Amino acid sequence: MAASSVSVPVSGGSRRVAFVQGVVGIASFFLLWYLLVDKFGFWRFKQLPKLVPSVREWLSPNPTYGVSIFTHEYYVHLIASTERVLFAFVAASLIGITVGILCGWSRLIRAAIFPLLEIARPIPVLAWIPVVVLLAPTRNFAVVTLTFLAAFFITTLNTLLGVKSIDEVYFRAARSLGFSEWAILRHVIVPGALPYIFIGLQIAIAACWFSLVASEIVAGANGLGYKVWESYYTVQFETMVAMMATLGLCGYISSALVRALGRFLTRWRNSSMRNV
Repeated sequence: MAASSVSVPVSGGSRRVAFVQGVVGIASFFLLWYLLVDKFGFWRFKQLPKLVPSVREWLSPNPTYGVSIFTHEYYVHLIASTERVLFAFVAASLIGITVGILCGWSRLIRAAIFPLLEIARPIPVLAWIPVVVLLAPTRNFAVVTLTFLAAFFITTLNTLLGVKSIDEVYFRAARSLGFSEWAILRHVIVPGALPYIFIGLQIAIAACWFSLVASEIVAGANGLGYKVWESYYTVQFETMVAMMATLGLCGYISSALVRALGRFLTRWRNSSMRNV
């Protein structure tokens, strides 16, 4: 229904090859880290936290600095960050998809809103911090708002692109069959834009996590990003690495969930592509 950059479904064998390649890539990264930092202390890499002590601290029942997967404090930070990302991502998805569809659907709305979006979009999240902190009633609300902003622009623009990518033929065909504007929205616009929307959501959830770190460092009182900075400031580098690894895992899992949801909701397209 819409031209899209979503790839054609791959076979189980291709997925297995991709999985093996991914494992090899990750293993190579950690091997290189171990050799450059732990084993040889090569050049300025010797200043970095060592791999083995960092993993040991992260997985220790009795961590040196008091934070590991076995401690209560670890999950306090994890839950705080996850809740903020969840609230920000859901809000950005609902508002961003709505605004994107309206802008793609109506020239009048696009003319009124799109220039403002284009002006605000390039402003980094860090530049919004003073304004948001002044306006937000609480520090937690400020962090969620900053995280929301990073995802909102991505979701809105990808949704708009998805709507604009739908061939005009589908609109003419729907109107010739007597579809109302509401029916066109339900049966043409939303399904046609869905692949683009989920590409945007995958990028948006990742943007939530990296903007969350900057927001928590400046305006937070807890959370993974806050703990990363606190650990660096207090020279607890092993804890810092553990928090960074947790952020990476959270980002990977959340992106995988969004991809899985996208594949499920666009399975009609995958079936049609197999018949091409």
